[in-house]
Amino acid sequence: MISPPEFPLASQPQQQQGFLRRHGVKLIASVLITTLIVVGVRKGGLKFLPEGGDFVHVQWWTLPAYALSYMGMTWFRGVRWRFLLHSIAVVPKKRLLKVSLIGFAAILLLPWRLGEIVRPYMVRTPPNKRGEGSENRRPITLTAAASSVVAERIIDGLYVSIVLAVALVFVPTVHPLPDHVVGLPVSVAQVRRAGYAMLALFGTAFTTIAVFYFARSWAHRMTFIVVGKVSQRLAEKLSGLFEKFADGLHVFGRRDDALGFLFETTCYWFLNIGGMWILAWGCGVVHADGTAPTFGEACALMGMLGCAVLIPGPPGMLGVFQAGIYAAMTMYYPTSIVTGPGAAYVFLLYASQLVLTTLMGAVALGLERGGLKTLEEAESLAGDAA
Repeated sequence: MISPPEFPLASQPQQQQGFLRRHGVKLIASVLITTLIVVGVRKGGLKFLPEGGDFVHVQWWTLPAYALSYMGMTWFRGVRWRFLLHSIAVVPKKRLLKVSLIGFAAILLLPWRLGEIVRPYMVRTPPNKRGEGSENRRPITLTAAASSVVAERIIDGLYVSIVLAVALVFVPTVHPLPDHVVGLPVSVAQVRRAGYAMLALFGTAFTTIAVFYFARSWAHRMTFIVVGKVSQRLAEKLSGLFEKFADGLHVFGRRDDALGFLFETTCYWFLNIGGMWILAWGCGVVHADGTAPTFGEACALMGMLGCAVLIPGPPGMLGVFQAGIYAAMTMYYPTSIVTGPGAAYVFLLYASQLVLTTLMGAVALGLERGGLKTLEEAESLAGDAA
């Protein structure tokens, strides 16, 4: 995702290629992955489109309540980025929110999360405008902006994986646990191991870039000592890459920025969990004894969803989104609930996120001056980077 600022811009011949030509291989791979998931879900008796009876227990007022929580979550998700950029420039919240809404929609709608490049590309200082404005301490390069997004993603991944691991350890499950996820050829044991593996993955990633941030010289030497035994060239590339990623951790060099970012990140994720909890209750997702879902179970649902969307997916994350929620529900609710009210819950959760993210992104794109052209340039750049 991160590359030097000397990216080929949209004026070069690559942009003249059509979308399908640039992303054809990725789209084909996405379709294959989604087809496997869809076939597995349908063979197991689950459904992407619930039947009418699955909506019998839905409390419809919880749908706008979820929409409000999702918009609040999106606000914090977008504007907290300013703390990561403070070491470079002071970017107004309004500007960050517009760019973030466009970027979030691009992440959702483009395959394989290629939309991740949109936010850093749109917030960067264009070469012809560097030096303008009194707010910027220095121009925001594409590399610096992208480094901040990588740091944000790693911190988010660590945050979510910790919440998921705690939920897997302490939140009671059904007894006995099913051998397989309802509707999927995946064992529950594999699902739980995947949750712990995500914690290990993001814990390692955060530790690596943190060492490169706080002890760069030592980390550089150790990379050449360890990796250099295999390839000096590889050691040089890895060291340079980790140094760029580590630059995104400048937020921890300023106490106020670090506390502000962590506070708004907590608001972002707990609004996400709270909204999923309310909607699950509103759809009639209950335990075998009829008791309502718990906040801890909502933490597990959110965490498993985060784990699932790491799988390269098609536009809209269709398939991997549903698989993640069904995998989590299997651990806490009886099969009759998962395949009934649970199906309505998964559908409404997915549809709400898809519609709200797309609409907010479209509105922001309309308000962003020259936004469509910049978006096209960023999309072309994402294809080249991939």
